[in-house]
Amino acid sequence: MVKKKFSIITVVLNAKQDLIETIKSLRDQKFKNFEYIVIDGGSTDGTLEIIKQNLDIIDKWKSEKDSGIYDAMNKGIDLCQGNFIGMLNAGDKYTSNGLTIINDYLKNYDVDFIFGTVMKKVLRYGYKKYRIYWNFDFSSSHSSGFFIKNRSQQKLGKYNLKYKISSDYDLFYRMIVKEKMHGLATKKNELIGVFKSGTSYSSTFTFQDHLKEETIIRLDNNQNSFFVFLIYLIHFLKNLEKINKKNKIKFFFLLLLDIIKLTKRY
Repeated sequence: MVKKKFSIITVVLNAKQDLIETIKSLRDQKFKNFEYIVIDGGSTDGTLEIIKQNLDIIDKWKSEKDSGIYDAMNKGIDLCQGNFIGMLNAGDKYTSNGLTIINDYLKNYDVDFIFGTVMKKVLRYGYKKYRIYWNFDFSSSHSSGFFIKNRSQQKLGKYNLKYKISSDYDLFYRMIVKEKMHGLATKKNELIGVFKSGTSYSSTFTFQDHLKEETIIRLDNNQNSFFVFLIYLIHFLKNLEKINKKNKIKFFFLLLLDIIKLTKRY
């Protein structure tokens, strides 16, 4: 059997209509050399029926309870046999030329990963490697824009289930800083994916939830503690309007102490 170029993973939970849109975007691909894997978290809204109706394009699937979105992604990774892995969450889409553009890059460049340009409310493009040291807003998008060589994924390991909101940031940090893997980005006008607007998984958490987990990710990856707390302070002060607490100074120190206690457990 000829090995597929891409393994595309979609994770879904009670998002029947979103899955329909995502499947359609894969049917519309001009580049057809991919396997498609769907991991359902035990939906009860008819999502399972949609999966069964599309087995001509869905190569592998599971439907069972999981421990969250990153556990579902890990299950998908276990099933991947393609050369490159792409995440495409339910509701997100590839443009019809998306996989063609990525494949053209991979024919000309030997890379571990690539970030494609994505429409995510605004156009997100580029890969600013060194921004990851102080800001995780350094690339386009995880779902619908990120592709990683299967061998590189195996070297990195899977998503750490300790992190419930931003385990992809932990993976990216290990990929870029610890393993020093080589990657690039598509050009601004080479649109690969469209991220579904509206409520996403990560948007169900507060700013302080995000800040707390991102700080722990940095500390767990042995980034300089003083620099991490400086990053924490800067992000806290820049986003005061997003913090829904009356006594924000008190909250600042309580959250900081909480982060320190959590970090000492590991």
